[in-house]
Amino acid sequence: MKYQSLLESKLTAEFKPHHLDILNESPGHGLPLSAEKHFRVVIVSDRFSQLTRVERHRLVHTAVASELQHVHALSIQAFTPAEWLQREGQTTPSPACLGGGKHERGQD
Repeated sequence: MKYQSLLESKLTAEFKPHHLDILNESPGHGLPLSAEKHFRVVIVSDRFSQLTRVERHRLVHTAVASELQHVHALSIQAFTPAEWLQREGQTTPSPACLGGGKHERGQD
């Protein structure tokens, strides 16, 4: 869990989150858990106050820029503590993978 641990360390240091979940969703994309290529981040931080969704995502991307060189997909759900409380800790699940790789299209 190299990249998952690095993501957690960097996001914790940068955002001092009230809540942080980092989910390795690689198996949902036909990869082994050890691949660490697809992640979903749910992060709650005071740093997101007064920021748009795009600005929040940019901050997260900047914080983990070096790890993103090795990660194929990063889904981000970034909330303020008030938003998180209002949502009662509920997140939006990632959509199912629809394939799209050469193997699924028979183009090996």
